[in-house]
Amino acid sequence: MARDIHPVLDDIIETIALIENAVQGKTRDDFGRDRLLGLGIQRAIEIISEASRHIPDELLQHAPEIPWRSIRGIGNILRHEYHHIADDVIWDVVLYDLPPLKAAVQSLQTKAAEE
Repeated sequence: MARDIHPVLDDIIETIALIENAVQGKTRDDFGRDRLLGLGIQRAIEIISEASRHIPDELLQHAPEIPWRSIRGIGNILRHEYHHIADDVIWDVVLYDLPPLKAAVQSLQTKAAEE
């Protein structure tokens, strides 16, 4: 039996929403000063990365503009190379990578519901 993909997609959307709420009204300087915020966002990105590994490739083909391989790989980088990750990289992921990912996953939710 195929795995129900809806909870996985929901987890990604919910985790992105948590990040959005956590950084709302914050600047890059705020982010750099709040170590707990930084660690929490890194962990949330790990969760998104792991969840993305459970999305079937056939479904991912509906959002080819998203760098799925990079998303799947960033979790390993955060887990194993955490001491080399600059706050600027995480901040850029939050600002520039999560919004298109959120839109793509919402689109995948619609696509998955049709199947």
